Amino acid sequence: MTYRLGIRPDALTDIEQAARWYEERESGLGIKFAREILETIDSLSLSPHYRIRHKRRNIRWKILSKFPYRVVFQMKDDLITVIAVIHSARHDRNWRARL
Repeated sequence: MTYRLGIRPDALTDIEQAARWYEERESGLGIKFAREILETIDSLSLSPHYRIRHKRRNIRWKILSKFPYRVVFQMKDDLITVIAVIHSARHDRNWRARL
């Protein structure tokens, strides 16, 4: 089964801010970060069944392989909605406030 994807505006802002931060540290690193985020989000449409982190709202996340970030998403029927893209060290309250 293939799932439809949606990205909330807050999640897009998360991606832009993190990519800008990486780009300021090293030229081209922000582009690599954004590319990995987009590839990760695209992969969710084929295989979204990661461990449930918030059972009542069916919230899950996927951790990136090369950057310390996680893509927090919600599954409802055939729709996957990316809620946040946050640093792995951030507390859960940072994305829970968006629910």
